[in-house]
Amino acid sequence: MLRLQPLLPGLAIEVVARTDSTNTQLLERARRAGGDSSIQGSTPQGRRQGDAQPCLLVAEQQTRGRGSQGRIWHSAAGASLTFSVAMPLAPPSWSGLSLAVGLAIADALDPPVAGRPPDLGLKWPNDLLLLERPGLGRKLGGILIETVAVGHRRMAIIGIGLNVRPLALRDLDWGYACLEERWPELDAPAALAKVAPAVVEAVQRFEVGGLGPFLAGYARRDALAGHDVTTPLAEAAAGVADGIDEEGALWIRTPGGRHRLVSGQVGLRCKPGDSEPTEKASC
Repeated sequence: MLRLQPLLPGLAIEVVARTDSTNTQLLERARRAGGDSSIQGSTPQGRRQGDAQPCLLVAEQQTRGRGSQGRIWHSAAGASLTFSVAMPLAPPSWSGLSLAVGLAIADALDPPVAGRPPDLGLKWPNDLLLLERPGLGRKLGGILIETVAVGHRRMAIIGIGLNVRPLALRDLDWGYACLEERWPELDAPAALAKVAPAVVEAVQRFEVGGLGPFLAGYARRDALAGHDVTTPLAEAAAGVADGIDEEGALWIRTPGGRHRLVSGQVGLRCKPGDSEPTEKASC
Protein backbone atom coordinates (compact mmCIF):
# COMPACT_ATOMS: atom_id res chain seq x y z
CA MET A 1 0.00 0.00 0.00
CA LEU A 2 3.02 2.29 0.11
CA ARG A 3 2.47 2.98 -3.59
CA LEU A 4 -0.85 4.65 -2.78
CA GLN A 5 0.45 7.37 -0.48
CA PRO A 6 2.28 9.42 -3.17
CA LEU A 7 -0.71 9.06 -5.49
CA LEU A 8 -3.25 10.33 -2.95
CA PRO A 9 -1.69 12.60 -0.30
CA GLY A 10 -3.62 12.44 2.96
CA LEU A 11 -5.03 9.01 2.12
CA ALA A 12 -6.49 7.01 5.00
CA ILE A 13 -6.24 3.23 4.71
CA GLU A 14 -8.79 1.45 6.88
CA VAL A 15 -9.56 -2.25 7.28
CA VAL A 16 -12.66 -3.51 9.10
CA ALA A 17 -13.66 -7.09 9.79
CA ARG A 18 -17.30 -6.57 8.85
CA THR A 19 -19.52 -3.84 7.48
CA ASP A 20 -22.72 -3.50 5.51
CA SER A 21 -21.12 -2.03 2.38
CA THR A 22 -17.86 -0.18 1.91
CA ASN A 23 -19.49 2.03 -0.71
CA THR A 24 -22.35 2.88 1.64
CA GLN A 25 -19.96 3.76 4.45
CA LEU A 26 -17.88 6.11 2.31
CA LEU A 27 -20.94 7.72 0.74
CA GLU A 28 -22.37 8.49 4.18
CA ARG A 29 -19.04 9.85 5.33
CA ALA A 30 -18.82 12.19 2.35
CA ARG A 31 -22.40 13.35 2.83
CA ARG A 32 -21.66 14.23 6.44
CA ALA A 33 -18.65 16.21 5.29
CA GLY A 34 -20.95 18.08 2.94
CA GLY A 35 -23.35 18.93 5.74
CA ASP A 36 -26.17 16.54 4.77
CA SER A 37 -28.40 16.61 7.86
CA SER A 38 -30.79 13.99 6.42
CA ILE A 39 -28.50 11.12 7.49
CA GLN A 40 -30.05 9.74 10.66
CA GLY A 41 -29.61 6.63 12.71
CA SER A 42 -26.75 5.09 10.74
CA THR A 43 -23.77 3.42 12.36
CA PRO A 44 -20.68 4.66 10.54
CA GLN A 45 -17.39 2.84 10.82
CA GLY A 46 -13.79 3.93 10.43
CA ARG A 47 -11.31 6.37 11.89
CA ARG A 48 -12.17 9.48 9.91
CA GLN A 49 -15.88 10.14 10.00
CA GLY A 50 -17.29 13.29 8.49
CA ASP A 51 -14.34 14.26 6.31
CA ALA A 52 -13.88 14.17 2.56
CA GLN A 53 -10.23 13.20 2.33
CA PRO A 54 -9.23 10.26 0.11
CA CYS A 55 -9.84 6.90 1.76
CA LEU A 56 -9.34 3.23 1.01
CA LEU A 57 -11.83 1.20 3.04
CA VAL A 58 -11.42 -2.58 2.99
CA ALA A 59 -13.89 -5.02 4.54
CA GLU A 60 -13.12 -8.66 5.18
CA GLN A 61 -16.86 -9.26 4.87
CA GLN A 62 -19.79 -7.20 3.64
CA THR A 63 -23.25 -8.04 4.94
CA ARG A 64 -25.10 -5.86 2.42
CA GLY A 65 -22.69 -5.65 -0.47
CA ARG A 66 -24.18 -3.90 -3.48
CA GLY A 67 -23.65 -4.61 -7.15
CA SER A 68 -24.98 -2.78 -10.19
CA GLN A 69 -28.70 -2.62 -10.99
CA GLY A 70 -29.47 -3.09 -7.28
CA ARG A 71 -28.09 -6.61 -7.15
CA ILE A 72 -26.54 -8.19 -4.05
CA TRP A 73 -22.79 -8.81 -3.99
CA HIS A 74 -21.99 -11.95 -1.99
CA SER A 75 -18.76 -12.11 0.01
CA ALA A 76 -17.14 -14.05 2.84
CA ALA A 77 -14.07 -13.44 4.97
CA GLY A 78 -11.01 -15.00 3.34
CA ALA A 79 -12.88 -15.88 0.16
CA SER A 80 -13.48 -12.35 -1.12
CA LEU A 81 -11.78 -9.01 -1.58
CA THR A 82 -14.19 -6.11 -1.13
CA PHE A 83 -13.05 -2.51 -0.92
CA SER A 84 -13.92 1.02 -1.95
CA VAL A 85 -11.79 4.03 -2.78
CA ALA A 86 -13.12 7.53 -2.17
CA MET A 87 -11.32 10.33 -3.96
CA PRO A 88 -12.16 13.77 -5.33
CA LEU A 89 -12.56 13.72 -9.09
CA ALA A 90 -13.37 16.29 -11.75
CA PRO A 91 -13.17 14.65 -15.19
CA PRO A 92 -14.55 16.44 -18.27
CA SER A 93 -16.99 13.52 -18.54
CA TRP A 94 -17.78 10.66 -16.16
CA SER A 95 -18.86 8.36 -18.99
CA GLY A 96 -16.83 5.16 -19.19
CA LEU A 97 -15.09 5.40 -15.81
CA SER A 98 -16.11 1.85 -14.84
CA LEU A 99 -14.54 0.55 -18.08
CA ALA A 100 -11.21 2.22 -17.29
CA VAL A 101 -11.30 0.82 -13.75
CA GLY A 102 -12.12 -2.66 -15.03
CA LEU A 103 -9.20 -2.57 -17.45
CA ALA A 104 -6.84 -1.43 -14.69
CA ILE A 105 -7.86 -4.37 -12.50
CA ALA A 106 -7.54 -6.88 -15.33
CA ASP A 107 -4.11 -5.60 -16.38
CA ALA A 108 -2.86 -5.62 -12.77
CA LEU A 109 -3.89 -9.24 -12.20
CA ASP A 110 -3.24 -10.52 -15.71
CA PRO A 111 -0.54 -8.36 -17.35
CA PRO A 112 -0.78 -8.34 -21.15
CA VAL A 113 1.72 -10.57 -22.95
CA ALA A 114 2.25 -10.21 -26.69
CA GLY A 115 0.95 -13.22 -28.58
CA ARG A 116 -0.95 -14.69 -25.61
CA PRO A 117 -4.72 -14.31 -25.22
CA PRO A 118 -5.81 -12.80 -21.90
CA ASP A 119 -7.13 -14.86 -19.02
CA LEU A 120 -9.34 -12.00 -17.83
CA GLY A 121 -12.02 -10.38 -19.96
CA LEU A 122 -14.29 -7.39 -19.48
CA LYS A 123 -18.05 -7.55 -19.87
CA TRP A 124 -19.65 -4.19 -20.48
CA PRO A 125 -20.19 -2.18 -18.40
CA ASN A 126 -18.71 -3.29 -15.08
CA ASP A 127 -17.82 -6.99 -14.78
CA LEU A 128 -14.61 -9.01 -14.94
CA LEU A 129 -14.80 -12.52 -16.38
CA LEU A 130 -12.42 -15.43 -16.12
CA LEU A 131 -12.37 -16.37 -19.80
CA GLU A 132 -12.80 -19.93 -20.98
CA ARG A 133 -13.61 -21.81 -24.14
CA PRO A 134 -16.14 -23.08 -24.91
CA GLY A 135 -18.36 -20.47 -23.33
CA LEU A 136 -17.76 -16.82 -22.72
CA GLY A 137 -16.48 -17.00 -19.16
CA ARG A 138 -17.52 -16.81 -15.53
CA LYS A 139 -17.78 -13.77 -13.30
CA LEU A 140 -14.69 -13.03 -11.22
CA GLY A 141 -15.48 -9.52 -10.06
CA GLY A 142 -17.56 -6.40 -10.38
CA ILE A 143 -17.35 -2.63 -10.07
CA LEU A 144 -19.82 -0.15 -8.61
CA ILE A 145 -19.09 3.57 -9.03
CA GLU A 146 -21.12 6.23 -7.26
CA THR A 147 -20.57 9.96 -6.83
CA VAL A 148 -21.55 12.52 -4.22
CA ALA A 149 -21.22 16.30 -4.06
CA VAL A 150 -19.14 17.63 -1.17
CA GLY A 151 -19.17 21.41 -1.20
CA HIS A 152 -17.85 22.64 -4.54
CA ARG A 153 -16.30 19.34 -5.53
CA ARG A 154 -17.49 15.81 -6.25
CA MET A 155 -16.22 12.63 -4.68
CA ALA A 156 -16.06 9.36 -6.59
CA ILE A 157 -16.74 6.22 -4.56
CA ILE A 158 -15.28 3.29 -6.48
CA GLY A 159 -16.37 -0.07 -5.11
CA ILE A 160 -14.68 -3.29 -6.18
CA GLY A 161 -15.46 -6.90 -5.37
CA LEU A 162 -13.27 -9.83 -6.39
CA ASN A 163 -13.80 -13.52 -5.74
CA VAL A 164 -10.61 -14.96 -4.23
CA ARG A 165 -11.56 -18.46 -3.07
CA PRO A 166 -14.46 -20.79 -3.95
CA LEU A 167 -17.88 -20.00 -2.50
CA ALA A 168 -20.93 -22.26 -2.69
CA LEU A 169 -23.24 -19.91 -4.59
CA ARG A 170 -25.93 -21.04 -6.99
CA ASP A 171 -28.09 -19.54 -9.71
CA LEU A 172 -25.65 -16.79 -10.60
CA ASP A 173 -26.36 -15.29 -14.00
CA TRP A 174 -22.75 -15.49 -15.20
CA GLY A 175 -21.50 -18.29 -12.97
CA TYR A 176 -18.76 -18.00 -10.36
CA ALA A 177 -15.01 -17.78 -10.84
CA CYS A 178 -12.25 -16.99 -8.36
CA LEU A 179 -8.60 -16.01 -8.40
CA GLU A 180 -7.55 -19.34 -6.93
CA GLU A 181 -8.36 -21.05 -10.22
CA ARG A 182 -5.57 -19.26 -12.11
CA TRP A 183 -3.54 -17.47 -9.44
CA PRO A 184 -3.60 -19.68 -6.32
CA GLU A 185 -0.74 -17.68 -4.78
CA LEU A 186 -2.96 -14.59 -4.44
CA ASP A 187 -4.88 -14.18 -1.21
CA ALA A 188 -7.03 -11.10 -0.56
CA PRO A 189 -4.21 -8.87 0.80
CA ALA A 190 -1.90 -9.78 -2.09
CA ALA A 191 -4.64 -9.08 -4.63
CA LEU A 192 -5.38 -5.75 -2.96
CA ALA A 193 -1.71 -4.75 -3.16
CA LYS A 194 -1.78 -5.39 -6.92
CA VAL A 195 -5.13 -3.86 -7.71
CA ALA A 196 -5.59 -0.76 -5.53
CA PRO A 197 -2.64 1.30 -6.87
CA ALA A 198 -3.54 0.36 -10.44
CA VAL A 199 -7.12 1.56 -9.91
CA VAL A 200 -6.05 4.91 -8.46
CA GLU A 201 -3.55 5.48 -11.27
CA ALA A 202 -6.19 4.64 -13.88
CA VAL A 203 -8.75 6.99 -12.32
CA GLN A 204 -6.22 9.82 -12.33
CA ARG A 205 -5.38 9.12 -15.99
CA PHE A 206 -9.10 9.09 -16.78
CA GLU A 207 -9.55 12.47 -15.10
CA VAL A 208 -7.01 13.96 -17.50
CA GLY A 209 -7.66 12.12 -20.76
CA GLY A 210 -11.05 10.44 -20.46
CA LEU A 211 -11.64 6.95 -21.84
CA GLY A 212 -9.72 7.41 -25.09
CA PRO A 213 -6.33 6.16 -23.82
CA PHE A 214 -8.00 2.98 -22.53
CA LEU A 215 -9.85 1.96 -25.70
CA ALA A 216 -7.15 -0.24 -27.23
CA GLY A 217 -6.60 -2.11 -23.97
CA TYR A 218 -10.32 -2.59 -23.51
CA ALA A 219 -10.69 -3.97 -27.03
CA ARG A 220 -8.14 -6.71 -26.24
CA ARG A 221 -10.27 -7.87 -23.33
CA ASP A 222 -13.77 -7.15 -24.67
CA ALA A 223 -15.64 -10.36 -23.86
CA LEU A 224 -18.84 -9.36 -25.67
CA ALA A 225 -17.28 -8.29 -28.98
CA GLY A 226 -18.63 -10.31 -31.91
CA HIS A 227 -21.30 -12.09 -29.86
CA ASP A 228 -25.01 -12.07 -30.63
CA VAL A 229 -26.72 -10.09 -27.89
CA THR A 230 -30.09 -8.77 -26.80
CA THR A 231 -30.57 -5.23 -25.50
CA PRO A 232 -33.36 -2.99 -24.19
CA LEU A 233 -33.08 -0.74 -27.26
CA ALA A 234 -36.21 -0.89 -29.42
CA GLU A 235 -34.16 -0.25 -32.55
CA ALA A 236 -31.53 -2.85 -31.58
CA ALA A 237 -33.34 -5.46 -29.53
CA ALA A 238 -31.05 -8.04 -31.09
CA GLY A 239 -27.69 -7.55 -32.76
CA VAL A 240 -23.96 -8.14 -32.49
CA ALA A 241 -21.81 -6.42 -29.86
CA ASP A 242 -19.34 -4.26 -31.77
CA GLY A 243 -17.02 -2.58 -29.26
CA ILE A 244 -17.30 0.65 -27.30
CA ASP A 245 -16.86 4.33 -28.13
CA GLU A 246 -14.93 7.09 -26.37
CA GLU A 247 -17.89 7.80 -24.07
CA GLY A 248 -18.14 4.19 -22.94
CA ALA A 249 -21.31 3.34 -24.88
CA LEU A 250 -21.63 -0.16 -26.32
CA TRP A 251 -22.07 -0.38 -30.08
CA ILE A 252 -24.69 -2.83 -31.33
CA ARG A 253 -24.53 -3.81 -35.01
CA THR A 254 -27.81 -4.72 -36.68
CA PRO A 255 -28.92 -5.13 -40.31
CA GLY A 256 -30.24 -1.57 -40.04
CA GLY A 257 -26.95 -0.04 -38.85
CA ARG A 258 -24.98 0.52 -35.63
CA HIS A 259 -26.67 1.73 -32.46
CA ARG A 260 -25.31 3.00 -29.14
CA LEU A 261 -26.33 1.49 -25.82
CA VAL A 262 -25.53 3.86 -22.97
CA SER A 263 -26.90 1.81 -20.08
CA GLY A 264 -28.99 -1.25 -19.37
CA GLN A 265 -28.79 -5.01 -19.45
CA VAL A 266 -27.20 -7.04 -22.23
CA GLY A 267 -27.85 -10.74 -22.70
CA LEU A 268 -26.43 -13.34 -25.06
CA ARG A 269 -28.87 -14.29 -27.79
CA CYS A 270 -29.77 -17.89 -28.58
CA LYS A 271 -28.64 -19.08 -31.96
CA PRO A 272 -30.74 -21.46 -34.07
CA GLY A 273 -30.58 -24.90 -32.52
CA ASP A 274 -29.58 -23.67 -29.05
CA SER A 275 -31.94 -24.64 -26.26
CA GLU A 276 -30.94 -21.63 -24.16
CA PRO A 277 -28.27 -18.94 -24.09
CA THR A 278 -24.78 -20.06 -23.12
CA GLU A 279 -24.76 -17.21 -20.61
CA LYS A 280 -27.40 -14.90 -19.20
CA ALA A 281 -27.34 -11.17 -18.64
CA SER A 282 -25.95 -9.58 -15.52
CA CYS A 283 -24.91 -5.98 -16.05
